[in-house]
Amino acid sequence: MTVPTDILASVRDTAASCDSPFYLYDSREIRRMAARFAAVPWQDKAVHMATMANDNPAFLDVVRSAGLRVFVNSVPHLDLVRRTGFRGHEIVFTASAMDVSTMRAVREAGALVNLDSLGEVASWHRVFPDAPAGIRCNIGDHVVPRRTRAGFFLGRDSRLGLVPGEIEQLYGQPWVEGLHLYAGTDILDVGYFHECYQQLARLAPRFPGLRYLDFGGGFGVVEDGETGFDFEAYGQMVAQVMAEVSRQVGRPLTMLLEPGRIVGARAGHFVTRVVDVKQRRERQLVGVNASVAQFPRPLFYPDNAYHPVSLLPAVETASGECAPVSTDVYGCSTYSRDYLAREVCLPPAHPGDLVVFGLAGAYCASAHTSFLGFPRPPEILV
Repeated sequence: MTVPTDILASVRDTAASCDSPFYLYDSREIRRMAARFAAVPWQDKAVHMATMANDNPAFLDVVRSAGLRVFVNSVPHLDLVRRTGFRGHEIVFTASAMDVSTMRAVREAGALVNLDSLGEVASWHRVFPDAPAGIRCNIGDHVVPRRTRAGFFLGRDSRLGLVPGEIEQLYGQPWVEGLHLYAGTDILDVGYFHECYQQLARLAPRFPGLRYLDFGGGFGVVEDGETGFDFEAYGQMVAQVMAEVSRQVGRPLTMLLEPGRIVGARAGHFVTRVVDVKQRRERQLVGVNASVAQFPRPLFYPDNAYHPVSLLPAVETASGECAPVSTDVYGCSTYSRDYLAREVCLPPAHPGDLVVFGLAGAYCASAHTSFLGFPRPPEILV
């Protein structure tokens, strides 16, 4: 992994005054990604970053100043984004099994809401008769659902949203102001997005009060050295879908997008310090002052959570760079699965060196767990 020179300097400067592991975020990268979504060629659009990807208030301040809005699925995050300055329709709220107190909080905030079931629809209108709302559409019977990183988000294997027969029961309802879709996670295939979006768009003429189509998120993040998400092809595709559906309903519709990990993943680095090194045949085991509870994606996705790793030596050796060796990076607990990385190639490590993990700006700090008793690491924005 190549760490930008100025970020590398910030890593070393922060580590010099911080004994604990920490996250470092590059605000320029957050803004750069926000600009990619702003360039999607549909004028009437709103881009709502999913706060579960990163709920750090300073991070959200950058998101807001870059022109993005927010998507939340819990009352604590709803309260958080309101404290951060987001208001009304700058917030989208979508959740399963919403109770009445949650619905009241969402309504009081003035947020856009997408309802997940006929039961939620009935509860919503008992409390707020005729109040507008969107519905989450599981169009899995009309596409071949793909299993993505976190499983199925569409089809019979997904618990989410209203299936076609349930959606049909709401045809003609004037209070339905939005149709919401979530195709999956970490998707790079623009064609699959297109297939799903077309099926959602075909529902639009059935709802006379429709104002927006919410295409959700799931935009893929790639590893170093690979071609990134094709924003140009995606923008052309989604603009064509929006133009056609707006023509069919006879009025321009608003497009909502809900990017999550892609907004901040590349902006974040997780920095730890080498404490101990063990040799096991041809492999070195590098023990650091952090736990997988503090850097949890490798715990949640042990088979496919990729984070490029760099070793920054505390002292430069006179002989220059050493040949890399197969390495496991393990955490400072006795938990048998406390590995931050396995089978990566790093130079020989020594106590005091820094280990830097990339792609750490989303679903990392926000996913911290108290399971092993370690505190949430500091988060620094530069």
